[in-house]
Formats: sequence, C-alpha cells, structure tokens
Amino acid sequence: MAEQHSLEIITRGRGSIDITGDIAAVIRNTAIGSGLAHVFCRHTSCGLAITENADANVRRDLETLMQRWAPDGDPAYRHDLEGDDDMAAHARSLLTGVSLTVPFADGRLLLGTWQGIYLFEHRTQGHRREIVVTLLA
Repeated sequence: MAEQHSLEIITRGRGSIDITGDIAAVIRNTAIGSGLAHVFCRHTSCGLAITENADANVRRDLETLMQRWAPDGDPAYRHDLEGDDDMAAHARSLLTGVSLTVPFADGRLLLGTWQGIYLFEHRTQGHRREIVVTLLA
C-alpha cells in the first residue's frame, strides 16, 4: 500500500525551515498504520536534512559550514547563469541531499528526541518549493 502527497513550501531565501509538522500532518491523516515516509524535494538548489531541533544555532552553524564548503561567486565556477549563488546552491544541495526516509507508526514520525526535518533553501532569494511525501506500508 502506498500514498503520495505534495507539499508547497514558500521560502524567504537562504536558511532552514522546519517542515517536521508538515510531514507529521501527512502521517496523522493516513490510514497506513506503520511504514516509511519518503520525503523528496523536486529542486536542485535546496535540500533536506534531519538535524537537531532544540538549538537553532546548530542550523546557523551548518549554514556557516556550507558557506565555507560552497561559497557564492567562486571565480572557479562556470555555472552562474542565475547569479553568484547559482552554482553554490547546486553544490549545497548535494551536501544536504534532496530526499530522506523516516519510519512512522501509529500516526507519528519515529524521529529521535532532538531530531527535526528541515528544508534548507540554498538560494539567496525566496522560492516556491515542492516536496513530495510518499508513504509506504
């Protein structure tokens, strides 16, 4: 048994957005008792991550690391059709990844105590992002 849902997330530009509640709502409204939630981002310049949900400094520090690993406007980049953040956003998407799989049971995600699901926007401008959630029994 499988179900598929689509979520629209509006970002304000570079940074992380907690989407745990959005995914949890999909799980609460399914008839599937237990299984896996596959969460997929349909874009190449943002990504998904499970990380600490208690201290926002963790996500700020991750952004600092991403700036070091994939800086905007590096003169070695060839792909810059959409600005200085273009290639850096694609590289950061590889770092965060574009999909996650999380188990669920009894209408709730089986995340650890300090875990949350985040959409990381890697572009400096806001975008409309589509997330596909596939539930598998």
